[in-house]
Amino acid sequence: MDRRRTLIIAIAATAILGGCTPSTKAGAPWTYAPVGQPVAAQASASNGEALGVLKITAADLSFSPAMITVAVAGTYKVELANTGAIQHNVTFDDGTKIVAEAGKTATGQVTIPAGGVNFICDIPGHAAAGMTGMVSVGSMPMGSDMPGMPTANPGNGGTAGAPVEDPHAPAYVLRDAIAPVVMPGTEHDIDLPIVEKDITVAKGFVVHAWTFGGTVPGPVIRVHLGDTVRVHLKNEGTMSHSIDFHASETAMNDQMVEIKPGETWTYTFKANYAGVWMYHCGTAPALHHIANGMFGMVIVEPKGGLPKVDHEFAFVQSEWYLGNQREPVDYTKAASGAPAPDFVVFNGIANQYKDNPIQVTSGGRVPVFVLDAGPSIDSSFHVVGTIFDQVTKEGVSLVRGNAEGWGAQAVDLSPAQGAIIEFTPSEDGMYPFVTHAFNFVVRGAVGIFSAGDGDPNN
Repeated sequence: MDRRRTLIIAIAATAILGGCTPSTKAGAPWTYAPVGQPVAAQASASNGEALGVLKITAADLSFSPAMITVAVAGTYKVELANTGAIQHNVTFDDGTKIVAEAGKTATGQVTIPAGGVNFICDIPGHAAAGMTGMVSVGSMPMGSDMPGMPTANPGNGGTAGAPVEDPHAPAYVLRDAIAPVVMPGTEHDIDLPIVEKDITVAKGFVVHAWTFGGTVPGPVIRVHLGDTVRVHLKNEGTMSHSIDFHASETAMNDQMVEIKPGETWTYTFKANYAGVWMYHCGTAPALHHIANGMFGMVIVEPKGGLPKVDHEFAFVQSEWYLGNQREPVDYTKAASGAPAPDFVVFNGIANQYKDNPIQVTSGGRVPVFVLDAGPSIDSSFHVVGTIFDQVTKEGVSLVRGNAEGWGAQAVDLSPAQGAIIEFTPSEDGMYPFVTHAFNFVVRGAVGIFSAGDGDPNN
């Protein structure tokens, strides 16, 4: 694969900073294609020749111009110049599609009817993020005569209605919450295929997820401080993706490259800092790719390692913004300035650890690795009935047995922040864990630690 020095994360930043909307100049929103006079154009049309050229530039994530006016209906040549960092296309209402790779120009033809035509980039999430446009015929439309702008298919990242439970949806697959042991040795080669698959994310609800390794979240990677990690990615999906390891130190335009369908890439980094780190897809719109399942946890043990215990647990908090059944999440819902997820979950599935309590030992140490993957909601991780006596959050530690007697009731995490917390259940019984934003507890962000036999009265 070409070692394209492509800045994927910057694309997402462009979307956040305003690149999502169609680009037009103030006072001159309508651009006229270079066509001849209407009479001459009509004559050319009868000969089957192109009437002119529609020049469209695709950036990340916008078209320029987004509104085009031509003199007459008929067939036109289209030149799509892609100045962005990933593949884009222009897809017209009649199904005509012209695809341009990053930094390339592609050409084709489209027939513009008398009533005009809409166009979008039909890569999931791109239209909802702003890649829409329109070609009108004749004079500039005014007032109520202005054609409507195109809308995206809900399954392609548009606005879906309230999700409806499917009683025939397959049961969810329980995610093992036990954290993996640290990998032996100092150099690690990890295969991480990029896979699209249907995943039941709550009882009766199925998302066509984009995944690392076939799971949401992706597999937990656990290494020692100073280890070298080589992650081998193969894109087995139908659209471009990338990866960003927050545990790494590398220029954004070095390793965070576009990985096209069928291509491979090896991302290499040295784990120079201990902590609980996020990895995720950074392809535009990054919000959509993360919201649709492309994230995971990296644990880098501190110098000297962590104390040995019987069991450690790993939880990634994230959100689901449901579109239609068995389709990707709804980008418009995810991009709302006041996000209202359908589900907030631990390890990808709503209520799975409420339905299947996690067994722990009364009086024993319970270490938990926690990551908030977002993409937008904070976490206030709390275990009911306990006090955290040891916490390491983003490199800052509350130390067990400190002279002043400090403890913690909850750990606050913004998206992409991680922590290691420890507590001891004082007696047999049920200890629910939640995010202490209780509007999200009822949306699936709850599980249970069952200590001993679960009954404090025995």
